Amino acid sequence: MDNKSIGTPEQLADPNFTPPLLKAIPLGIQHVLAMFIANVTPAIIVAGAAGFGFGSNSPDFPELLYMIQMSMLFAGVATLFQTITIGPVGAALPVVQGTSFAFLPIMIPLVAGKGVDGLAALYTGIFIGGLFHACLGMFIGKIRFALPPLVTGLVVTMIGLALVKVGIQYAAGGVPAIGTPEYGSLLNWGAALVVILVTLGLKFFARGMLSVSAVLIGLIAGYIFAILTGMLTVDAIATSWERAAAFSLPMPFKHGFELSFAAIIGFCLMAIISAIETVGDVSGITKGGAGREATDKEIAGATYADGLGTAIAGIFGALPNTSFSQNVGLIAMTRIMSRHVVTIGAIFLIICGLVPKVGGVIRTIPIEVLGGGVIVMFGMVVAAGISMLSDVHWNRRNMVIFAIALSVGLGLQLEPGAVQHLPGTLKVLMTSGLLPAALIAVVLNLILPEELAAEATEEVSGGMAGHGEGSLPGE
Repeated sequence: MDNKSIGTPEQLADPNFTPPLLKAIPLGIQHVLAMFIANVTPAIIVAGAAGFGFGSNSPDFPELLYMIQMSMLFAGVATLFQTITIGPVGAALPVVQGTSFAFLPIMIPLVAGKGVDGLAALYTGIFIGGLFHACLGMFIGKIRFALPPLVTGLVVTMIGLALVKVGIQYAAGGVPAIGTPEYGSLLNWGAALVVILVTLGLKFFARGMLSVSAVLIGLIAGYIFAILTGMLTVDAIATSWERAAAFSLPMPFKHGFELSFAAIIGFCLMAIISAIETVGDVSGITKGGAGREATDKEIAGATYADGLGTAIAGIFGALPNTSFSQNVGLIAMTRIMSRHVVTIGAIFLIICGLVPKVGGVIRTIPIEVLGGGVIVMFGMVVAAGISMLSDVHWNRRNMVIFAIALSVGLGLQLEPGAVQHLPGTLKVLMTSGLLPAALIAVVLNLILPEELAAEATEEVSGGMAGHGEGSLPGE
């Protein structure tokens, strides 16, 4: 689509500009298509960890449909907070909100094996954590100093490392299939590889929306492969479509209200990380779309909307929301800053969330197909964290901080039994790996002296001394 036919360069850089409706509608839908699968994936993973997800044959499996529905609905609602604004709530920028991957390492141990009985504490924690997140808007600028790229890059990398195992399990056939002859079969991996190859092909050789929506198109290709190979039948798709309602409204506190200190502490601590991520996304949008820095008002408004969107999501059975970084790249590509375009995308998400038939189709995606997409998405999370770490000045001080935080955090993820004697709340927080790693990095970064003698790390580095200065190759 030619930008000159939409508006002048000055209009395109103005968040308050409204393009012609016939051009604004497809532009708005492409904003949400770029994050559509990533938005519903956390619900599928949480349901799987709880025991009523894909392949579980659980009588509570319909709850997954509701979670998918709420993920779409409240991503749309949270996005409207950002674009339309309510008083100080919202950035008044084209910010797309969606379900956050960042909270998965906290949510998985909270619900593991508990079925729907684990959801009351989960959603209560999301609600309270969202309110805390909103309060961060009052002083978000004052805590940024404690979260430099060393800390945020470590956290994002840890999130990805915690989740890559999920992608491999899904591609092989899912947790319920472990121990069966079908687990890891050539057919299962074939479906996942179709998704990966199509996604990579589009990312490297396509341009525009084809490249931006590469994961979505890859999943469609994998879906078709599953039908052609008999992994999925047309009758199963039709049955799922027919059984899903044409319209449904959300229910507040559907699973009850249960206070869990592990959930509350976990979500409140992760809210700080999520808030800093949103600050980065808002800054990226204003730089990429308008060539300017984000204002304090925009950053505070975006944080308020982040938290309020998460709190409301918790009330109605959706997962925590955050700004979606995919949208930053899309804004930089299209150079269209209109918040009203994204408002159209938000309305599209809300409509999808009110129509369970959409979720009815999503739930028919074979877990092996989803595994291919998840491998790409979670691998990109790790890559994004490493990219953030490239901004770090890799002196010996920072290397030691990173080494200790990563060793403890990743080690606890890999060997959760090491803290089995801790109280329940503390055990959940520690085995996430993410929170102890972030806490260690923040504390050490604040208290350790700036300089470390050159010989101070030689005895523990095995002769592998790094010399990075935080620059990328070719710079």
